[in-house]
Amino acid sequence: MKKNWLLTLVTLIAVSVIVAGCGSSNAGTNEASGANKTLKVWFMGEADSVKPIAQMYEEKNPGIKVEVQAIPWDTAHDKLLTAVASKNGPDVVQMGTTWIPEFAAAGALLDMSSYITQYPELKSENFFDGAIQTTQYDGKTVGIPWYVETRALFYRTDLLADVGYPEGPKTWEELKDASQKLVAKGGADHYAMPIDAKDQNYLSMFAWQSGSDIIDANRQPEFNQPEYVESVNFLKSFYDEKLVPVGTDLDTFAAFKDGTLPMFISGPWMVQGVMDKAPEIAGKWTVKTLPSNKNSKSIMGGSDLSIFQYSKNPDEAAKFISFLTSEEVQLKFYETSNSLPALKSAWADERFSDPIIKAFGEQLINAIPTPMIKEWEEISQASVAAFEQITLGGADTQAELDKLNEKAKEILGNK
Repeated sequence: MKKNWLLTLVTLIAVSVIVAGCGSSNAGTNEASGANKTLKVWFMGEADSVKPIAQMYEEKNPGIKVEVQAIPWDTAHDKLLTAVASKNGPDVVQMGTTWIPEFAAAGALLDMSSYITQYPELKSENFFDGAIQTTQYDGKTVGIPWYVETRALFYRTDLLADVGYPEGPKTWEELKDASQKLVAKGGADHYAMPIDAKDQNYLSMFAWQSGSDIIDANRQPEFNQPEYVESVNFLKSFYDEKLVPVGTDLDTFAAFKDGTLPMFISGPWMVQGVMDKAPEIAGKWTVKTLPSNKNSKSIMGGSDLSIFQYSKNPDEAAKFISFLTSEEVQLKFYETSNSLPALKSAWADERFSDPIIKAFGEQLINAIPTPMIKEWEEISQASVAAFEQITLGGADTQAELDKLNEKAKEILGNK
């Protein structure tokens, strides 16, 4: 949908953190007035997940007050709009990764390149490559990875073993074969897995696995190129062969439990739900990396930490962000929020040795963000509409993707 940059800005505002600390012996003290510094942080979520970390920072930096403010989604737009318009907002703001391009294009995020030299904790090699990609815009580093998410394959080990895939399908060919056998064995009202046709992230993963960049480095769309066409035709075949549910209200947890849907692709947020809502199948399901075609790429999600362009304390904000990316704090935030750490070294901790969580760590190595361009939301909605026309409307794949490609060029201003 078409949105001005301010609207986009708002939607994305995520965790802000109140930042502290100069590097002097009186860290955090305003030398001119002698008053303590207060660093403001805005974020989306529960304050309880960040306040313990803010307290840790205050203990290490006497004289600094970290003011944590949780921003509800329904009021985030107006609050951020006011902050940008008035040039008076937080010092640190947590940003959803997919919105970084439009927020950065609005000039609301500070370039943090100089701080990366000052604080080794912020160096790109410390984080997953895909997470670093979410922080880059127009040659600038406008954020630092905070936590990460990706998607992998959930599957019933017992049911997949029955059709010859006890370790789950490893390739597209095996995914199709396993799907056909599962449906044949299950009979009426049984499917292989759902396809979230309204989620462009889902479509992007299969496009990448076919070798498509979707939008190339020169801002040229690739929707009608062989790689993208291959991915759409592969997904379309699941519709054609009735391997996926269409127009039903299947509950994923219930269907996974009773075997109606032996597989689904989703993120770590679904793990606890399966455990809670389907305890009967404990030990009969697990998670693995996505089946591969030319590669097994998945989506990189999560959030980044940015310094608000109009922060009155940018140096202290950078110091606080470097604290948040330390291994101690990354593990503490996992403890308080269950959010996966963006810091690669944190994954050596024993709490990530569980095979289900470990699978997400393995997938994160091969996860990338959707195109980091401010026009992506509008283009993604057009691609979802085209996919629906192909899979449900009977449109010819190549013809529909040719139209989509022209639409994308128009949106990008390439015509």
